[in-house]
Amino acid sequence: MLEWFGAVFIILLVAVIWTASKHLGLPSQSNVKGLGHLRREWREKVSEKCIPSRDVGAGQGVDGSPGESPSVALICKPSALANYLLKHCVTFCKLRPWPWWNWRASPLLQSIFAICWTHECSVHFVRDHLQMSDDGIVALDWAVAASASMHKRRRTSSNSTSPILLIIPNSFGKITRNVLKLCEVALTHGYLPVVFNRRGHNGTPLSTVKLQQFGDPADLREAVRYIRYRQPAGRLYAVSESTGSGLLLSYLGECGSSSYVTAAACLSPIFRCQSWFESGPAWPFHWALLLYQKTWLSRYRTVLGDTVQTDALFSSASLRTMEEVLFCHHPSHSVADTSSGGAWEAYWERNDPLRDVDEVAIPVLCVCSQDDPVRGDPESSLPLELFESNPHFFLLLTAHGGHCAFSVPGEGTTDATVWSHEALLDFLRATSDFFAAEERAKHAARRRGLSGSGKALRHRTVSTCRKVPACSHNIHAIYSWQRSYTR
Repeated sequence: MLEWFGAVFIILLVAVIWTASKHLGLPSQSNVKGLGHLRREWREKVSEKCIPSRDVGAGQGVDGSPGESPSVALICKPSALANYLLKHCVTFCKLRPWPWWNWRASPLLQSIFAICWTHECSVHFVRDHLQMSDDGIVALDWAVAASASMHKRRRTSSNSTSPILLIIPNSFGKITRNVLKLCEVALTHGYLPVVFNRRGHNGTPLSTVKLQQFGDPADLREAVRYIRYRQPAGRLYAVSESTGSGLLLSYLGECGSSSYVTAAACLSPIFRCQSWFESGPAWPFHWALLLYQKTWLSRYRTVLGDTVQTDALFSSASLRTMEEVLFCHHPSHSVADTSSGGAWEAYWERNDPLRDVDEVAIPVLCVCSQDDPVRGDPESSLPLELFESNPHFFLLLTAHGGHCAFSVPGEGTTDATVWSHEALLDFLRATSDFFAAEERAKHAARRRGLSGSGKALRHRTVSTCRKVPACSHNIHAIYSWQRSYTR
């Protein structure tokens, strides 16, 4: 316990020093000119490709300037759904800034607070362990309200029509404050939140020596099948945070129109994952992630010794080295013998989240901040061309917000609220409303066609238009939805 307090203290100290040096340091004049030119070109590029949200302040653009409220832009390919979102998602333009003197105005401190700080959660979790086809085990944690804590083992009725919100945490297995608060907010909006835990993560037993690769959706596919079996009448939505978005995007790309997901959202996703592992995040986060991953892997040191070079694993000094040792190296070969080969490139050919991005068949909202200290420079880490060309992807880009933080001042209180949670739930609601409106318009057109087809149909007592269920998981129906909102 003392070691964890010491680690948190060091991280906070480094955060303060790094933030001060970042804001008070004086780079050379040539560097300032070059950086300003690059940022100006990138802002112009973003402005050409974005559909701005409602005005959140006079004279504000995509990139917020000091002293102005942070701006928000919805970057996407123009479509009927995009216009509907701009009109009905009022939360998009409610990102209020913190005063410059508040510590939450720092993206670094705000991100550390959202990722590392504990949260007194008002919900409880009921766990289901699922055995995979290869005898591996994953866990689904169903969130229930505190008032139902006395009935923690009571299962939700399979006849419930409440929508299910599948939450995928980061790839390191850390259940963050962000995930817990999302469960609380989702419950208040009528969702059934369920958290997906990979093999060995968050207390899940490791029954095999196989760990889940970064972008391998096989376990998630079986978990979705179980969720559909347990809650067949509820629509399924998915939300991921940080590096966990790699698994969600891989699943949506591989399954295409058979994903059974109505809509999805990614909070602070990492898009260019290979380069992110190679270069690493800012060193305070890099060090913390290495320490956390080594801590939970140390529980399985003896078991993993048959398939992993544990000495190289626990002596690794970078995320790339650790990922290579876990998934790219054979235990009979040394790390030096295989590090120069193509195992690393082959690994990312199989696990790159964007490898099948053209097959995604549902709307996906990505909430990102320009000052994200974990993802890195937005000019190189945000694939704007994806959102410009693919009608299924929407980028909600903010000037401030950090990594998985996006906290805003609470209304009338000093407490902070998480703007990104309200924004993504607003997106899921608006998307469902748009689908429903499209279906109603389609059936109205069919009825008009039938009414004008002749008198022979006037006295029919049974309608030829079948009533569509309020919640359907029919694959062809979902596939027809994605055709309607890309016009």
